[in-house]
Amino acid sequence: MAQKNIDVVYGLYDDEVIMMEAVKKANSDHLEIMDVYSPFPVHGLDPLLGLEESRLHIAGFIFGALGTLTAFLGMTWIFTKDWPIIFGGKPYWSVPAFIPITFELTVLFASIGMVVTFYTICGLGPGVTNPYLDDRITDDKFCIAFNKSEVESSAAESFFSATGASEVNHKTI
Repeated sequence: MAQKNIDVVYGLYDDEVIMMEAVKKANSDHLEIMDVYSPFPVHGLDPLLGLEESRLHIAGFIFGALGTLTAFLGMTWIFTKDWPIIFGGKPYWSVPAFIPITFELTVLFASIGMVVTFYTICGLGPGVTNPYLDDRITDDKFCIAFNKSEVESSAAESFFSATGASEVNHKTI
């Protein structure tokens, strides 16, 4: 469960390059960054924040393999045991005829499974209201946020003024 009532001081930047330099300066000054927000993915930001590569692709592979097995074993059972009909001169167990449906179910299971996994891990879904710092973060601003309990407000404000933040704000989320 997420913490409630966190006091945050955050700075807004107009350019991702300036924000990346600010993150590098925060790391060199040993300031504990709470989070960085961006309207689009910024290449090279994850290593600077110490984030590991996502393991969502592993879940996608597992869900895809489950879809492949479901399709192939389902059609094997249907066409050999449950409803064995020879149509079009094909044998009961015609693997080449199974390929299109097997492919489609592989993609379907992988895509739905990855979406559900992503939403679950990120705490998203119907009826969930997540707090946000500023409306402009999803539009055209870049943001670095510090938790006031970990970084003094005056130190954060001087950091933002030194790194070229266009605005500095405080908010409780």
